[in-house]
Amino acid sequence: MALTRRELLNAGGLALLAGAAAVSSARYPAPRRLGEPFSLGVASGEPTADGVVLWTRLAPDPLAPDGYGGMTMAPVTVDYEVAEDERFARVVARGSALATREYGHSVHPEVAGLAPDRWYFYRFRAGSAVSPTGRTRTAPAPGAATPRMRFAFASCQSWSSGYFTAYTHMAAEDLDLVVHLGDYIYESSWVLGRVGAEDVPPQLVDEAVDLAGYRLRYALAKGEAPLRAAHAAFPWLVTFDDHEVDNNWAGTYPGLGTDIYRLRPFFRRRRAAAMRAMYEHQPLRLAQLPSGASLRMHRRYRFGDLAEFTMLDTRQHRDRQACGDGSAVVGCAERGSPDRTILGAPQREWLIDGLARSTARWQILGNQVAMARSDYDPGPDLLLGTDAWDGYLADRDAVLGAAAARGGTDLVVITGDRHENYVAALRPDYDRPDSPVVGTEFTGTSISTGGDGADMTPTGRTLLAANPDMSFYNKQRGYARVELDHARWRNDFRVVPYVSCPDAPISTRATFVVEAGVPGAVPATTADGTLPATDGTAQPGGPPGCAPA
Repeated sequence: MALTRRELLNAGGLALLAGAAAVSSARYPAPRRLGEPFSLGVASGEPTADGVVLWTRLAPDPLAPDGYGGMTMAPVTVDYEVAEDERFARVVARGSALATREYGHSVHPEVAGLAPDRWYFYRFRAGSAVSPTGRTRTAPAPGAATPRMRFAFASCQSWSSGYFTAYTHMAAEDLDLVVHLGDYIYESSWVLGRVGAEDVPPQLVDEAVDLAGYRLRYALAKGEAPLRAAHAAFPWLVTFDDHEVDNNWAGTYPGLGTDIYRLRPFFRRRRAAAMRAMYEHQPLRLAQLPSGASLRMHRRYRFGDLAEFTMLDTRQHRDRQACGDGSAVVGCAERGSPDRTILGAPQREWLIDGLARSTARWQILGNQVAMARSDYDPGPDLLLGTDAWDGYLADRDAVLGAAAARGGTDLVVITGDRHENYVAALRPDYDRPDSPVVGTEFTGTSISTGGDGADMTPTGRTLLAANPDMSFYNKQRGYARVELDHARWRNDFRVVPYVSCPDAPISTRATFVVEAGVPGAVPATTADGTLPATDGTAQPGGPPGCAPA
């Protein structure tokens, strides 16, 4: 049953307050023997002052090889409720959404009319089956006095590389929001790093290139209880990087994947499938519904007068990587071409205009690839990768120059991709020693990609030696936890000692702070001015006697 964008909206893209008429008058009953349709959990996201978007997908057999999750061709009416209490005694919104085969029987009802700055509970029903309960919250009203917020950011979760234990700990945190910066799935063929997970279904071994393949990757990820728990605990803001489609893809150009899909017509088909699968599995609004191979992912969300989140898209609109596939190269004059872009001109102007107009205390850019210079040669040469902002100097200079023009010392960029924790100062011109620091970049490590990791590596020592603006490096797995108020940004790097086995403990490896109005980040200090002892220790590999899961 194919639906137009307008029909999808009318069928369940909006939610109504309690007591209002149903969004869709037609009812499509669930199959009598549906099994457990909510195997992939529930989620919420895109919080505004008066609402959120909710998500679930009906999938009683989530790893069915055809990618349809064990559902029939028939549409199913999915009901939802939003309440002020976990027992649903005070329901404030309810409605229904239509789950169709075309969109993998996923639903994305947009709930409006809620009170600002409030926690709510929600759940779904399909036939007699009731989903797990999720918890979400609305943002404070734009400009409203907001004393504090807490959020976490994460990225890079390769299922085959290790367990998602970090999400178990994230779900237990006191957070208002989670930001995911990309590589939610990995399209690549199997590289097993988990103990006790050797029996891989054949439909998951090869690289994902079509809609069924991408759906299976998302189903595999969401089959992880820690990830489902983190989604159910908080609203999320998400974007994508490269592995949701193809390693190192750039605009209309394929990346490093399967040979036939390196041909641009085949890649466009592949990219369309990947975008569709992403929309089907994330709490995204109708505004993010893909149109062919494209969807709009750059957008803004305001949290009172305290913070504005600007989610960037550094993949869809970029030029192809300079001087090769994005690997680190010496020289490469092409990087400095004024015509090269990582954002595309419309997004770049939208970003700069937003930085100039915003009155929020903290400007937060949700960014996929490293913005600060990352030189991999401690000698006189510059050895720079071209898949990151180092390959697109004109855009970096324009964005950071705009931050400098507005006195942008309260600009913070949060970044994924690298599978490393580090802190770096942002300057509008890295070739000028007197170029001012205009912001801070916190790069967060992976959830699992790269395996167990280490506290320090030879690459880390090289980066610290070659980049005076980089002040911290660590390559353990985990996420970053942020607490901010009008005076200070506090960033805790939360790490686990291993991911090859489940149930790893969590610890804070390091804490850095940014004082409002003061450029750059510094290590947190105790009351007497000394650096606090970290409670994280590097532990290579799994724990002694690690047993199969």
